[in-house]
Amino acid sequence: MRGQYARGVWGLALVLLLVMACTPVTPSSSSPALSLRDMAGRPVQLARVPWRVVGVGPGALRLIVYAGAVDRVVGVEGVEKRWKPTGRPYAMAHPEVRELPTIGPGGPGRPPDPEALLQVHPDLIVATYMDARAADALQDKTGIPVLVLRYGELGTFDERLFKALEVLGRALGTSERTRAVQEFLHRVEEDVHTRGQAIPPEERPRVYVGGVGFKGAHGIESTQAHFPPFTLVGARNVADELGGTHHIVNREQILLWDPDILFVDEGGLALIHEDVQRNPEFYEGLKAFRKGRVYGLLPFNFYMTNVGTALADAYAVGKVLYPESFADVDPAAKADEIYRFLVGAPVYGEMQQAFGGFGRLDLRKSNPREGLPVAP
Repeated sequence: MRGQYARGVWGLALVLLLVMACTPVTPSSSSPALSLRDMAGRPVQLARVPWRVVGVGPGALRLIVYAGAVDRVVGVEGVEKRWKPTGRPYAMAHPEVRELPTIGPGGPGRPPDPEALLQVHPDLIVATYMDARAADALQDKTGIPVLVLRYGELGTFDERLFKALEVLGRALGTSERTRAVQEFLHRVEEDVHTRGQAIPPEERPRVYVGGVGFKGAHGIESTQAHFPPFTLVGARNVADELGGTHHIVNREQILLWDPDILFVDEGGLALIHEDVQRNPEFYEGLKAFRKGRVYGLLPFNFYMTNVGTALADAYAVGKVLYPESFADVDPAAKADEIYRFLVGAPVYGEMQQAFGGFGRLDLRKSNPREGLPVAP
């Protein structure tokens, strides 16, 4: 009964949050001046709520979308036009941003172009992973306030994400929306965690994820300790013993771990599928492969962490590992629920078409999903 009540409360809360998410933000032109401190420790002064905004650096545009201000974006980095939007749900949900002027090359380690920024006349530059000295220099060159945000290492998200949303909401005058996003994320995390915790630790299978994206696609050896979808559901990730986050491990180690269940980050699915054809002996040495316990997950590392996809993956993992606790969950529907709230559109179908989506994989076949049900 307690579980049914909790899920009922979650459903009501979701309806309220979705209503808040769909409410347009209309800052007043007479808004007073604002003084705040960014995540580089810098004081930032805003004469008014910014109507014209740009994002520079990994994840900056994503955070602006989460904050409900995509309609104020007046320019985008070149990579947002050069890269296909597939894999970045914020870009998939808002193809119109690709038509905006270019404000610099973008991409890891590439500084913004001050002259290009000035041509679009922004009121605020939202910058991610920029140090205080670089931010001050950019602000001095352009005369435009620079707000520095961070939300963790690639492939992770933590309390820094919530802090980034808080600071950005204050700057943009969309605090109601960013508080709703924070609440939504916390509720999703709590829901997944509670379902996973219902399973005794000794009954949880040992798992491994291969093909994890890290500045590009990788094969089976690419994995992650403290992989968010595993951590959220309390999965026994064999790679956690390595500490840190991303790792390239040798095949002998994977064989020694011999996980009960193997997950594949579908950003690396093509590489792994080809590898199975070249090196079948290695894969046949894994009991998860022999028993058909191989499952696909959507890639969430693309120009920093796509938080919504990581949360959707957690539901897909939970459905595989603990089918009774997740019996009422359709991972695809849950993914669209998350995408709809965070980026404004249900893009799971497009993600599935591009990468394969959730469900079992048979890596021996030319089409790894041929003839297989989506359900575990």
